[in-house]
Amino acid sequence: MNRLTRDQMAARVAQDIHEGAYVNLGIGLPTMVANYLPRDREIFLHSENGLLGMGPAPAPGEEDEDLINAGKQPVTLLEGGAYFHHADSFAMMRGGHLDICVLGAFQVSAGGDLANWHTGAPDAIPAVGGAMDLAIGAKQVFVMMEHQTKTGDSKIVDACTYPLTGIGCVSRIYTDLAVLDVTPQGLAVREMVEGLTFEELQRRTSAPLLAQHPENTK
Repeated sequence: MNRLTRDQMAARVAQDIHEGAYVNLGIGLPTMVANYLPRDREIFLHSENGLLGMGPAPAPGEEDEDLINAGKQPVTLLEGGAYFHHADSFAMMRGGHLDICVLGAFQVSAGGDLANWHTGAPDAIPAVGGAMDLAIGAKQVFVMMEHQTKTGDSKIVDACTYPLTGIGCVSRIYTDLAVLDVTPQGLAVREMVEGLTFEELQRRTSAPLLAQHPENTK
């Protein structure tokens, strides 16, 4: 069965980031989106440690150890980019000034609930960071993750069993198998990888899916 690579997933998310958007890319997989943003769009990347106007990852050997994102990865800064205090950065997040944030997740529910900071396992290290602020502060929340765990369990569920990051906050889910919209009617399939049937996608998804997208029934 075909699956998107992580680079392909990042490129797919980048397609949906619109001109002029202020965007936060969460720690981990979402940071890859920066490398695939369309060059003909002006997009402002924000990092919660106090950066606005980040560019793609630096070329090997050109890293600046003093220029990092919230995940401690080396980044570049585009012309016009800015540094500011951590508190100002969180004020941007909490004040509704970000158009989109892209986050990873352990689970997303059918209603758009997000769990991405702790699995509840007794030996797991909680890592909430600024995810709660982003989840409730951004105008749209995109989740980018593998469709299933390494053991084959669906990360898309009826109800999250892990501690929640945000309730009803997710707008769209991008996985290695599909793109799903969170709608009032349920999880609607926007796209599937080539060769995948709706029936097979549903078999790999714990929450019920809508084969017909509500946008196409108006």
